[in-house]
Order: sequence, then structure tokens, then C-alpha cells
Amino acid sequence: MKSEDIFARYSRQIFIEEIGLEGQKKIRSSKVLVIGAGGLGSPVIQYLAAAGVGTLGVADFDEVELHNLNRQIIHNESTVGVSKVKSAEAFVNNLNHQIKFTGIDKKIETSNAEKILSQYDIIVDGSDNFTSRYLINDTCVKLGKPLVYGSILGFSGQTAVFNYKGSKNLRDLFPEAPFDEDIPDCDSLGVLGALPGIIGSMMTMMVLKIITELPVHTDQLTLIDTLNWRFQTIDF
Repeated sequence: MKSEDIFARYSRQIFIEEIGLEGQKKIRSSKVLVIGAGGLGSPVIQYLAAAGVGTLGVADFDEVELHNLNRQIIHNESTVGVSKVKSAEAFVNNLNHQIKFTGIDKKIETSNAEKILSQYDIIVDGSDNFTSRYLINDTCVKLGKPLVYGSILGFSGQTAVFNYKGSKNLRDLFPEAPFDEDIPDCDSLGVLGALPGIIGSMMTMMVLKIITELPVHTDQLTLIDTLNWRFQTIDF
């Protein structure tokens, strides 16, 4: 893309003193993997593509279902029954054809996690179960990759940056994973559609700050209660 085209498209980011043209170039050269193209992954994918992230990997093994559409905003009625990765690819290509999109239509497991995650600069965890979260965390620690984490339920969400420049990781906060069947989830208790948009946007902001080397709070968990409109941070 020509310099003038970059400026025309991303001028509102480039105008920010802390970003500038050099920051936009960093965004363009970055490689980010989003694990999960669901509630959290959707706004992350949307805003990373809009921001001009050069290489965007998306890993998911599910298909779009009708009940996803209240919150998974990159999908639509025409993609119900289509793999979420294919639906995400169509969305990204329609929004920003300059993005190099890499679809990974498979589950992240012990056998493939290291190979997949090693190809990216930053990992974003939008998974919906603790088995995956701890596997992703442990792989990022092993590979030295920064991890942007988030989770949602009902009216509440949380987010954090793990393993960034020597910072703590998920196991420093919660040493052992609980059993997934012991933890309520969106399938049983639901989630209000706008909530993942809020948490996902916060996660995306953290990714962009890491890319552009702006200050990022680490060793800190942010809790968001949108029912009572309370925001709390916990240092660990």
C-alpha cells in the first residue's frame, strides 16, 4: 500500500501523537493470533482488522449458530452453518483487503499449540473453557509470547495482560485450572450482547498498545461489572 493510501485510511490513528506514522507501521508489520471467533473474538477481530494489523490469524473449530448472532458481530444470518473461521475471513476481507488473514479451522490442543502460537507476536485468548485457557497460557510462557486474556458471563467480564516483558501469567493468579463442569458458562447463564463488545474492545486496545510499545498495566486483573457499572482492578 502506498504511503498516501496508508495515511488516508489510518489518519485518525496517525494523528495521535503517541502512534504517528511509525506506530502505524508497527501495527502493519505485527502478527496477532486470535483464538476463538466468538463473543470476545468478534470485536477483537473487527478492530484489529480496522486498525490495519498486518497478519491476523484466527483459530476456531465451530460453526456459526443462530444464537451466536446476539453478540458475535462479525457473523450474520447468511453465515449460519458456515465455519466461524470462513465467516471471519469473509468479514475481514470485506472490511480491509490488505490484511493477511490466516484461518486455522481446528482446536488448539497440546499436539499443535506450540507450532501454531510460535508463528505470531501476540496471542489473544477468546476461548470459552479453562482447559484451553491454561494450555494457551502455558504455551505462551514456554514461547515467551505476550497473552491478552479476557472472559465474560452475564453482565460481568475480566481482562488482563499476561507474560509481557517478564510479567506474571495466569498461573500466578490462579495456579490450577478448575473443572470446566464446575464453572457456569454463557450456555447456562447467558450473556448480554453488548458485554463482549466492551471486553473485546478493551482487549484490542491492550494489543494495540503492546504493538506500539505504549505503557501496559501488567500483574493486574481488571473486573468489569456492567450491571452496577463498577470497574475494579486487582494486583497480583
